[in-house]
Amino acid sequence: MRACDLSAIGILDTVFLGGPFVDSGYKVRRTNAFVVAVNCTQSGGTCFCASMNSGPAAAGGFDLSLTELIEGSRHEFLVTIGSDNGADLLRQVSSRMADDSHLTEASNLLKACSQRMGRELDTRGLAECLKKCYESNQWENVAGRCLACGNCTLTCPTCFCSTIEDTTDLGGDHADRFRKWDSCFNGDFSYIHGGAVRPTIRSRYRQWLVHKLGTWHEQFGTSGCVGCGRCITWCPVGIDIAQEAMNLRIRGDRSAAGGKEN
Repeated sequence: MRACDLSAIGILDTVFLGGPFVDSGYKVRRTNAFVVAVNCTQSGGTCFCASMNSGPAAAGGFDLSLTELIEGSRHEFLVTIGSDNGADLLRQVSSRMADDSHLTEASNLLKACSQRMGRELDTRGLAECLKKCYESNQWENVAGRCLACGNCTLTCPTCFCSTIEDTTDLGGDHADRFRKWDSCFNGDFSYIHGGAVRPTIRSRYRQWLVHKLGTWHEQFGTSGCVGCGRCITWCPVGIDIAQEAMNLRIRGDRSAAGGKEN
């Protein structure tokens, strides 16, 4: 997995394992997982992991980490060992010790990749800024384009919303309860007796972005975004979370300075 995905797993570990209620199914899968990280030497057009400090190189949490080195006909992988399990596996594979030239080459490739991100997101004070922009007209602007299809939540590696579905057989002899992946963009997701808490696309997009980039810090101690850019790539109308956050910051700064939104 890529560094951004590995950072996302670290966030999910906090969500599912770090609180008072541990998700047993998630814990089993994490315990049995063998993680091979692949560092990125080329960024995509919608990537901004460098802005979120989640890439392009994996910082830890892996068993083995690979950096691809290509020059002419030479095609090699620089391997970093992150665990005893990783070391055990590497001993079963033909390899040789890397020298300083390999380390320098890999470092230069990763540095160059971080400087060629497709997007940037200024995160300084962003959480506080989003709180001040809660009633901004920009939310209406986004809502006019958003289809509430949920693609952004389905492709986001940190979105974990779910719903519970109960079913019974026709004879009434037994009942089953299923936990299913859900999206906060679904109209019924916030439904309680009497109606939905967030009935409009405006309120649902605002909930998603403010939580992801803002209140996630209060809840879990980190941003909920790793800068993978998938939500941008898979949005059918091209909504860009980095651009929208910047638009909100600009409007918030203008309002704080006594200006008027437009």
